[in-house]
Amino acid sequence: MADTAALENSKKIQTLRKSPGALLAAALEAGSVAGVVELREVPFLTMAGLRINPAGDAGQRLGALTGGLPAASGEVRSSGDTAVLWLGPAEFLLVAPAESHESLGGELPRTLIEALGDGEGQVVDLSANRTTLELSGPRARAVLEKGCALDLHPRVLKAGTALSTEIGGIPAILWKTGEETYRIFPRASFAEFLGRWLLDAMREFATPEVP
Repeated sequence: MADTAALENSKKIQTLRKSPGALLAAALEAGSVAGVVELREVPFLTMAGLRINPAGDAGQRLGALTGGLPAASGEVRSSGDTAVLWLGPAEFLLVAPAESHESLGGELPRTLIEALGDGEGQVVDLSANRTTLELSGPRARAVLEKGCALDLHPRVLKAGTALSTEIGGIPAILWKTGEETYRIFPRASFAEFLGRWLLDAMREFATPEVP
């Protein structure tokens, strides 16, 4: 009974939360150009930082829960709606839907912490550390190329690749989730600045091209 009451109270608190990009909601909608380039925030995703040796026993246990741990730079391993992004040889970022978080009745990151047990490594809840900006459309790559040093050509950056980089001078993780769709993970304190930078970079596509 106590757990049920605590969960219901937690869900009520969730309705009062404001995402890092909440102040930009109207601007993101106004600045998006349907069928050309669109920008939206995907708030409150469940995120967990993993520091673990993938080859060790604890790493194997975590991998069994997440669909595996990536083995190389840029690699992403997915299982259903849960993905694990490679950040370093023993560092990963797990990304899952908001409802996966234990505060909303899910099992993350608790099950990961339990799987780690007394093994060497770390599992840290980072859900409030970053937000997610989703940039999509045929001009999305052109927008990013204005301030990202990565080679974004599809021959190099293929769908399903995630890399740490800078966009508009802001450190972020860039995950290409589709041929014309990118998810960007800035730290929460930089979300508004990066959102405004992306909107400014999108502005030229708001008017028809001159023949």
